[in-house]
Amino acid sequence: MSSPDSNNKAWLLAAVCLAALGMPLSFTGPAVVLPAIRDTLGGTPVQLNWVTNAFMLSFGATLMAAGALADAYGRKRVFLLGLAVVALSSALLTLAPGIVAFDLARAVQGLGSAAAFAAGTAALAQLFDGPARLRAFSLIGTSFGVGLSCGSILSGWLADTIGWHAVMLSPGAVSLVALCLAAPRMRESRNPQAMGLDVPGTLSFTTALSLLTLGVLQAPDSGWRSPWVLAALAGALAMGAAFIAIERRVAHPMLDLSLFRFPRFVGVQLLAAAPAYGFVVLLVLLPIRFIGLEGRNALEAGGFMFALSGPILVVPTLAAWLAHRFSAGVISAVGLLVCAVGLVWLSRCAPGTSLHGLVGPLLLIGAGIGLPWGLMDGLAVSVVPRERAGMASGIFNTVRVAGEGIALALVGAGLTALVALQLGVSSSSSVAVSQAAQRVATGDLAQALALLPGIDRAALLHAYGVAFGTLLCVLAGVTVLTAVVVFVFLRGETHADAGAAALESSAC
Repeated sequence: MSSPDSNNKAWLLAAVCLAALGMPLSFTGPAVVLPAIRDTLGGTPVQLNWVTNAFMLSFGATLMAAGALADAYGRKRVFLLGLAVVALSSALLTLAPGIVAFDLARAVQGLGSAAAFAAGTAALAQLFDGPARLRAFSLIGTSFGVGLSCGSILSGWLADTIGWHAVMLSPGAVSLVALCLAAPRMRESRNPQAMGLDVPGTLSFTTALSLLTLGVLQAPDSGWRSPWVLAALAGALAMGAAFIAIERRVAHPMLDLSLFRFPRFVGVQLLAAAPAYGFVVLLVLLPIRFIGLEGRNALEAGGFMFALSGPILVVPTLAAWLAHRFSAGVISAVGLLVCAVGLVWLSRCAPGTSLHGLVGPLLLIGAGIGLPWGLMDGLAVSVVPRERAGMASGIFNTVRVAGEGIALALVGAGLTALVALQLGVSSSSSVAVSQAAQRVATGDLAQALALLPGIDRAALLHAYGVAFGTLLCVLAGVTVLTAVVVFVFLRGETHADAGAAALESSAC
């Protein structure tokens, strides 16, 4: 018969897994219904890009700060507060009077998600030890994968049957269930040695990420040589340097830079960022292509997306089995190379290609990224001693989410530039081409055609298809390079050996 403590641990793990499940719903859902949000609330291409980036930026920029607050003021308190904020902001999204208010509510939703995730994982790191801790964090990764896998098709079904408002409410509903599970059973815990929030470090880190994202998102509209864009990028560089200087000097830094002296720790951070360019950006770009440009309904687009993300449900289990025989570096590198092959294959699929023609490359990309996906969360806490597991997990997830946000901004700007390059061949107006390219990148085909009356729908889709194919080949190259670097840093030990090493370190 299980003890009350065991039951409480199980319920807390379930609550944190639900919180992890709700986060990708907050990420993938708006991408599926972005055309409907645009039709209802309006907005420029830059404002529409912030629908996704506002969440990713606030989540990634405050994750480590949320972990520090949880250690200092109580993990249960911050966890429940974060879940409540997610639920409230989800409701506010459906009441937003315009796109700016919607984007601000998305930023608040990201803050709540960061608080819930950081406090929940910090609490689990204290409750579970050794192999049990690795299994717990692997379950969190699996839950996140389930949310990614099913998020698009669930969002498509909700959008078609109820409307886009239901898609916005779904993360809040999941958070409320998690709150009800955790509130009566979770015990309060904190770190008695915690020094509170590293305010200078938090402000400089958040400002650097915000300026970088702002500059990259504004560049397609204002031009890369615009004084405002250059000022934002220069400010990001200056604040990034200031953040590093601050963290080196403070007694209790938000980010312990000494961890980056360990090659395996660096390898894990590179692995965290790897899926951003080969997989995560497609979760946003492909629904825009399928719905906004190709005219498919949301449910059909969700089915297409399930072919991409569905392997995340299965392949991580295979990765865990392989990890007892091969090093994490080998498994991760092979997975990323498979993903790169899928990206090149997908680059040859023109707009309008049937599901039969797309399912192969989409499955290959999802299966390839699923191999490192099954190892990342466990590796994040296995390469450091137990007492530093909370910070290691915070750094890992910050790199993962911040990397995804930066990747979305860069890839979106790159796609806009490539579309403009293709459209520039058949149009003499550079201003019209730039504006039309931005509209195409956000799925607004009607406005793009209105801006370029001399180009018909077929020509516009062809230009987009060429640009999208070029972009995918670039992303494949980035993925191959990442595979090589990750292999170099993570070869040697099996995942099981890494877990045993971490257990020995925590016992010392």
